[in-house]
Amino acid sequence: MRARLILLILGAVLVAQAATFAAIEHYRRNYLDTVAPDLMATTIRTLRAAIAQIPEENRADFVSEASHGEWRFESRALPARARRTEAERRADAGPHRPPREGGPPGFAPTGRMPPDFRPFEFRAPPDGRPPPREPPRWAEDDPRSGMRGLIRRLNQQLGEGTRVALSRGPEPALYISLSSTLGQEDGFTQRAWLVISLERISPGVTTPLLVIWLGGLGVILLIAAGFSWHITRPMTSLAVAADQLAAGKPQRVEPSGPHETRVLGERFNAMLDALDASDAVRRTLLAGLPHDLKGPLSRMRLRTEMADDPALKEGLRKDAQDMQHIVDQFIGYVRGTDPAAYHFDPMDLGDWLSERIHAWKGTGTAVELAAVPSQELRVNGDAVALARMVDNLIENALQHGAPPVDIRLTQRGANAVIQVRDHGPGISPDRRYEALQPFARLDPARSRTGNVGLGLALVDAIARAHGGRIALEQADSGGLQVDVELPLIA
Repeated sequence: MRARLILLILGAVLVAQAATFAAIEHYRRNYLDTVAPDLMATTIRTLRAAIAQIPEENRADFVSEASHGEWRFESRALPARARRTEAERRADAGPHRPPREGGPPGFAPTGRMPPDFRPFEFRAPPDGRPPPREPPRWAEDDPRSGMRGLIRRLNQQLGEGTRVALSRGPEPALYISLSSTLGQEDGFTQRAWLVISLERISPGVTTPLLVIWLGGLGVILLIAAGFSWHITRPMTSLAVAADQLAAGKPQRVEPSGPHETRVLGERFNAMLDALDASDAVRRTLLAGLPHDLKGPLSRMRLRTEMADDPALKEGLRKDAQDMQHIVDQFIGYVRGTDPAAYHFDPMDLGDWLSERIHAWKGTGTAVELAAVPSQELRVNGDAVALARMVDNLIENALQHGAPPVDIRLTQRGANAVIQVRDHGPGISPDRRYEALQPFARLDPARSRTGNVGLGLALVDAIARAHGGRIALEQADSGGLQVDVELPLIA
């Protein structure tokens, strides 16, 4: 969920940035096609009028000062690295005007030329017409690739006498004529040129700008990660708390995050409070019922012994024993489900289990300790609760299975496993979950044997209280196999 939120936020940011860039590009192109040419034309007319009143030797300084050093003033012929518009070349050349030798029509390399000067070369066909000349093709990231609209707009604004050209050199520039004079030596036109760097009009994407954009994207990613963590952290805590509740170790959560997750955390805590209250009522009822039955049971035993009829006496004695067994089951379950009743201490599970099985064998019960590992398996456990657990497993195997009862102690990873197997019919897989529920009676005849369905439920509760779990499997003998896993300690 956290990764999806980050991707969602990142996608939204990228879409927003793409839309913003598209809007900026659209505005920039409209600006170049309309507003920029109008402003430039107005500025050029103003400069042209001002230059006419300024001595020739001061004109360059005047243009530089007026434009804050962004524009230049040059008085010379159009350099070889500049290109005039197609319309002006046709206007200058005329329908059948042959080109001048050494340069394009209307141009002469007078004055001081730059080192990279190369005159235009025209080869006239036999009929004297100049060959058609295709406009140069620049790269898409070259500022000159999108300047045709600007040039057309400037030509319209400045009139027929103005020449607009683009530089061919490595430094793209726009050349606009301000005035023209007649050369003294060869009669070619000498013009005053206003030189505007195209980087001032259409700046390219520079490295600092790219670094800033990537840095901003990284900051947005960090903010998105923090935002998603702020949203998903309460959900993660709630999921952990739900797992702990399923494991029998309920823990409260701290409501945090957005309003929805805070409400969810409060509802979860309210559910835990309701479960605690319900469990407290259940424990009270289960604990109170055996206590209330002790008095009637004692009186019943006394009257049984006073009865004269041997058959009646035996029947009453059997009923009293069954009732006492039910009372003992209630008391054991109440203690097994009460966390405060446990007292944990480190213990060697192998030695303890051997002593417990030896006590059972001393009563003549068909119980065998089939396997015990040679290494020491230490757990942090309550010896009284574990004894109650093993006793319940053996009694359950003897009453509802068939002897002999085989018990094994093994190690599985970081857990010690107590396996109890009988030779009875077992439990079908679709009813094993039901067998672990309190008061579950899989055999209707169990109600006549003094059982209330708390045996395996008590085993499960004790195993969970020790941080372990139980699993019901099918034994090789066909009977029921109960695996109790308990975590080992170092």
